[in-house]
Amino acid sequence: METREDLNSILDFLPLVLRSSALFWPSAVVEALKAVSKGPEHSKVDSGEVLFLAISDLRQSLSLSAGSLASSTADGFSLYFDDLMSRAEANIWFGEVLPAMADLLLRLPLLLEAHYKVADSITCVGARDGIKTGLRMLKSQEAGVVLLSQELIGALLACSFFCLFPNSTRGANHLQVINFDHLFASLYDNYNEKQENKIKCIIHYFERICSSVPVGNVSFERKVLSTDQTLNYIPHPKDESWSKSVAPLCLFEVCSSGLIEDHSKEALEVDFANMYFGGGALTRGCVQEEIRFMINPELIAGMLFLPCMADNEAIEVVGAERFSQYTGYASSFRFRGDFVDKKDIDIMGRRKTRIIAIDALVNPGRRQYIQEFLVREVNKAFCGFSDPCKSHQYQMLFKDAHSSEAELDHDPKSLESSSDNLGICQSASVEDEVGIATGNWGCGAFGGDPELKAMIQWLAASQALRPFVVYYTFGLEALQNLDKVTEWITSHRWSVGDLWNMIVEYSSQRSKKETQVGFFNWLLPLLSSDDPMILDP
Repeated sequence: METREDLNSILDFLPLVLRSSALFWPSAVVEALKAVSKGPEHSKVDSGEVLFLAISDLRQSLSLSAGSLASSTADGFSLYFDDLMSRAEANIWFGEVLPAMADLLLRLPLLLEAHYKVADSITCVGARDGIKTGLRMLKSQEAGVVLLSQELIGALLACSFFCLFPNSTRGANHLQVINFDHLFASLYDNYNEKQENKIKCIIHYFERICSSVPVGNVSFERKVLSTDQTLNYIPHPKDESWSKSVAPLCLFEVCSSGLIEDHSKEALEVDFANMYFGGGALTRGCVQEEIRFMINPELIAGMLFLPCMADNEAIEVVGAERFSQYTGYASSFRFRGDFVDKKDIDIMGRRKTRIIAIDALVNPGRRQYIQEFLVREVNKAFCGFSDPCKSHQYQMLFKDAHSSEAELDHDPKSLESSSDNLGICQSASVEDEVGIATGNWGCGAFGGDPELKAMIQWLAASQALRPFVVYYTFGLEALQNLDKVTEWITSHRWSVGDLWNMIVEYSSQRSKKETQVGFFNWLLPLLSSDDPMILDP
């Protein structure tokens, strides 16, 4: 059993006390939480102002420094619960929801004890028995999985709401803040509606789980591309591997409208991530990643134990439930009420929602056309899109650049021989149907070239043996010809290597300022004339 090692790795980041191999809240915290759990008549916690005083008392009982919270946190709690929330809503919140959250926090030690008892005996379909899934630090360069119940996640997020996690060593360990103090402080310091609506999503999440405790599980996996040539790890491709790849390009579907999270087929839904998982979700951020964390708040739990990603890493989350509807983006983001998640449940009790966090280069400018950075981006996407159960297939695929297309078909024997790996794997027949749902990754605020990024993701998905890419352009004008380009490439039966080499040639010219046109018009000069002959194979 590895539970003690797992617990030791995370203990300094939890607010609990370990005594005689058991986890406890300090007695003063227990008494305070019991009072809140009995309702405002008993605790007198009936406003945002008093709530923050209660939070401060809890933190003092845990010997947490008052100065470690954002300076306007108290004002933020008061503004939201006393001014922005209606009196009727506040009565329900303080009378029903907050007491239930306090009761959930009281159960946290027992929930963790129960978690560790079963964590190392999880049997995963397609993976070795006894794979470690206990709550622990998933450190950089260490591939691994943490599997948490939704109830335990709820208790951990209640800790975040009450600002009970120690902050002192998080920065030194490349971890983001996990408490909600900055979320509320930012509301007061620079009030805007998007920040209020982010908090509305979080509040709605607690209202939902306190009225009906969810019973499923959520897995968090750190994927790592390894230079170690063992069959248990996903290989780290070099430039030559891409240029010689004969893997066929997968199907590519373009959607000019719609949202990744509303995609109906089974797919890895791409999170346009920050290298720090969650980005600005708990501060002022409100673009693609932050919005996903607000409507699927269980993602926030991963910020507790997932240090920042290196260039050869990605994070996959399976099972996070969606709780909120929304409209808008960035400053126009608005909470639009309850969302009932009807996704099917897998054999491990996880919703079949697969979210993959991959971070693109930030403000890459002209360097994005340099080969070193092209390789970085395609390998980052490949890491995210890969299936650890197919590590053996990937090894063979990269090892033999002359494999025939027939040899690239999904071979059950190959899958069987690669089943001893660090991922929680679905059965081969199920995973083979899972494609990629993505969009303008690394563009927008990150400043990437959307034409190049679309092609890079197509390459990565194809090399990862995914059956399809569904690409949401969000109406971006630069991608208005994406469907024509992908149709033309597909009609000419290009391989991954063919497309990669063309991108390398284009990027070389672009970096040397030998061309200034976009990749699409460079590849197909007649594209802008809408000449129907251009699609004639």
